[in-house]
Amino acid sequence: MEILTPLNLPPFEPKIKYTSGDKMSIFDILRQKYVALTPEEWVRQHFIHYLIQEKGYPQNLLANEMAITLNGTTKRCDSVLFDGQMKPKVIIEYKAPHVTITQKVFDQITRYNMVLHVEYLIVSNGLHHYCCKIDKKESRYTFLKDIPAYENL
Repeated sequence: MEILTPLNLPPFEPKIKYTSGDKMSIFDILRQKYVALTPEEWVRQHFIHYLIQEKGYPQNLLANEMAITLNGTTKRCDSVLFDGQMKPKVIIEYKAPHVTITQKVFDQITRYNMVLHVEYLIVSNGLHHYCCKIDKKESRYTFLKDIPAYENL
């Protein structure tokens, strides 16, 4: 099935179930419920497991579908990592594997950062992953070679 595209992320054991009309759902360990399995959700669930299992991100400091208000409208950040004081530290934006990551995607996550003021932005389509560190004092960002481990944030 096209939704279950192999990704450039370590495998994990997803909990998948069929709902009415042969629709598939996947269990989201952060929201603690089954959600519709779309190509973007497939990427999100892989990436969250990667961050927790490979990069040491604490599960209790991650949130999916976090609502923010931007210019009077409600937007949803795909995932946000908080620090120990529950201050947002990283915004993560996911796209389906067939979606090319472009400047438009970075513009979207940068707009979210106008509200959250995080230090890191991550974008992934499951095949390509980009992370940049924000230098607030210099008003610039630097792309990193890899997604940092939690202890290095």
